[in-house]
Amino acid sequence: MNTLSAAENLAAGVWQSGLAQVIGGLVVVFVLIGAFWLGIRINARESKKPKPEEQPHRPDTDALPGEVEEYRQPAEMPQTDGEHRLMPYQLKNAGEASTEPPSEEKRKWGGISSGGFGSGGTGHGD
Repeated sequence: MNTLSAAENLAAGVWQSGLAQVIGGLVVVFVLIGAFWLGIRINARESKKPKPEEQPHRPDTDALPGEVEEYRQPAEMPQTDGEHRLMPYQLKNAGEASTEPPSEEKRKWGGISSGGFGSGGTGHGD
């Protein structure tokens, strides 16, 4: 006893014969070709890449553009009376800049050991 209608039998036969898979594959191929073609059209509308001689060039110096190497001296922090807060315009500049590095003694901590993790030190200047 066959309970399938004629249309259902035809659909089942098409599926079993592989025709539906072939048609589905062709649809996928046409969609991919269309997407590739659309991408080429969009790429053609974009502006062209600049030629090497049109590109910006680095300066003749060894330093990178905008790079400044300087050492700053610390500036004093102004004191307030505790009731009024300090406004940004009341602060001075960050300090005087010099191109010479500070001496070895100025760079060292003033007798305080940092006591790095795992060093065995107390880390409190003892």
